[in-house]
Amino acid sequence: MTSTGVRVILDVSTRDEATACPGCGMSSQRVHSRYRRRLSDTAITGREVEIRLRVRRLFCGNSDCGRRTFAEQLPGLAGRHARRMTMLQRLLCAVALALGGRPGARMTGHLAATVSRMTLLRQIRALPDPDQVTPRVLGVDDFALRRGHHYGPILINIETRRPVDVLGDRTADTLAAWLRAHPGVEIVCRDRAGAYAEGVRAGAPDALQVADRWHIWHNLGEAVEHVVARHRDCLGTTAVGECEVEPMIARQQQIPMTSGVVEPPTDRTDKWAVRTRERYAAVHALLGDGLSIRAIGVQLGLARGTVRRFARAASVEDLLVNNGTGQRRSLLEEFKPYLQQRWNEGCTNATQLFREIQELGYRGGPKILLNYLHPFRTTGHISRAVSKPPSVRRVVSWIMSDPARLDPDDQQRLDAILARSAELTALAGHVRAFATMMVHLRGRELERWMAAVDADDLPALHSFVRGLRRDLDAVTAGLTLPWSSGPVEGHVNRIKMIKRQMFGRAKPDLLRKRILLSD
Repeated sequence: MTSTGVRVILDVSTRDEATACPGCGMSSQRVHSRYRRRLSDTAITGREVEIRLRVRRLFCGNSDCGRRTFAEQLPGLAGRHARRMTMLQRLLCAVALALGGRPGARMTGHLAATVSRMTLLRQIRALPDPDQVTPRVLGVDDFALRRGHHYGPILINIETRRPVDVLGDRTADTLAAWLRAHPGVEIVCRDRAGAYAEGVRAGAPDALQVADRWHIWHNLGEAVEHVVARHRDCLGTTAVGECEVEPMIARQQQIPMTSGVVEPPTDRTDKWAVRTRERYAAVHALLGDGLSIRAIGVQLGLARGTVRRFARAASVEDLLVNNGTGQRRSLLEEFKPYLQQRWNEGCTNATQLFREIQELGYRGGPKILLNYLHPFRTTGHISRAVSKPPSVRRVVSWIMSDPARLDPDDQQRLDAILARSAELTALAGHVRAFATMMVHLRGRELERWMAAVDADDLPALHSFVRGLRRDLDAVTAGLTLPWSSGPVEGHVNRIKMIKRQMFGRAKPDLLRKRILLSD
C-alpha cells in the first residue's frame, strides 16, 4: 500500500487458483501472461483509493472451445472492462439518480470519488430499466415536458406507489397501445381528461375506471366560483370592517367601536379590467359574425382556451371575479381600520402607533406607516373607512371549507352572506352534502345529489352535474372506492423537482431513467 496525501494506492494480485473458461466452463491453471488493471474504489479516511490489480490471462485446455486464451474475472468486485469497483459504481449511480449531473459531480468531490457530470449522465443512461410486473391498479397522469406544448403521461402502480413507465405523449392511442401490450390491469385511476378515458376503453375495456376525487372537488369549486360571481352583489352587505377591527382592539386595549358603513365595491377601472372588457366585446362581436373559436383566436392573437372562456362568459363581470388582479396586498392593509380609529381618537404619534400594530402582528417597517399617515396630517381627521366586501374567491373558500375548521369570524361573515341570498344558501347546502358523500365514500348517493341540484336554479352547478353524468361510472367509482390518483400526483411533483435539477439537460431519455430508477 502506498499513500500519496490525497490518494491511497493498493497493489494486489489474484490467487494462483484454477479458473473456469467463460466459453466452455473448463478449469485451467496454465498462465499465458499477466497484466495490470487500475480500479477506483470507495474512499478510505476521506482519501481516494486506487487499486492496481495484477490479473492472469490463461490458456483454455479444451480444443473444441473457440477461445485460445481468456482473462480471469472478478465477480462481485468489478465488471468486465470496468474502471471502478462494483461498490463505487453503485455509489455513483445512486448519486447520479438523486442529484443529476452538476450537483452530483460536486457531491462526488466531497465523497473522494471525483467524476465529471458527463460521467454521471452516462451512468444513468447505461442503467437497465427496472423489471416491472403489470400492476393490478394503475394510475395515470401527465406532466409537462415543455409546458403548453408537449406532455408525457406517467404510469404508477397504485398499490406499490412505484412508477411503471413513462409514455411519449398523452393521446388515447398511446395509452391504449400500452394497455394492450400489458394485459392484466383491473382498475385505472385517472383525472377527468377525455383522452385517458377513451384510451382505457380501447386498451382495457374490462378495467374499472376511477375518477380522482381531488379533480372532482376542483371541478365543483370552479362551478361554485361561477355561482358566487353571479351573486357578487350579496357580498357587500356584511359588516366586514367591524369583524376585522374588533379582534385587534381586543388584543390591544379593548377600545370601544362603532359600526362602520359598508358599501359595495365600485366597478374596476384598472388596465386589466379595461383589456378584459375590450376582448370580451371583440370576441362576442366576431361570434355574432359567425366566426369559429379558432378563427377568432387567430384574428385576435389569443389562445383557443382564452377565446372559449370569453365566449362562454354570460357577462364581462363573470371574467372580473379576481378584484385587484395584479395588485400586491400591502403589509399594512389589515391594520388600516385600527390605525384610522386610533387617529380619530387623537393618537397621531407615528412611533406609538407603530409599536401598537407591531404588538398586533405587523411585520413591515415604519416607512410604510409614515407614508400612509402623511396625507392625514393636513386634514387632521380620517373619514370613516368603507369596508371592502370579501372577494369572490374568498367566499368560495369559506363555502368549500369544513365548517368545523372555519375561523369563527369567517363563519360569521359567511352566515351573513348566506342569510341575504337563497341561491347561495342552497349552494352551500349542496357543497356540504357533496363533501360528506365524498369523505365517507357514499357514491351510491350521487344520483340523489344530482337530482337535488337540478331542482334548484343554479346554472353553473347544472353544468357541473352534466359533466358528472358524462363520466358517471368513473365518478361513482371514485366516490365509492378507496383508490385515487394521490400517488400519481406525488410523482408528478417529484418530476418537477427532477426537471429543475436537470435544467438544460432534461432530454426525455435521461428524464425517463431518473423517473423510473430514482428512490
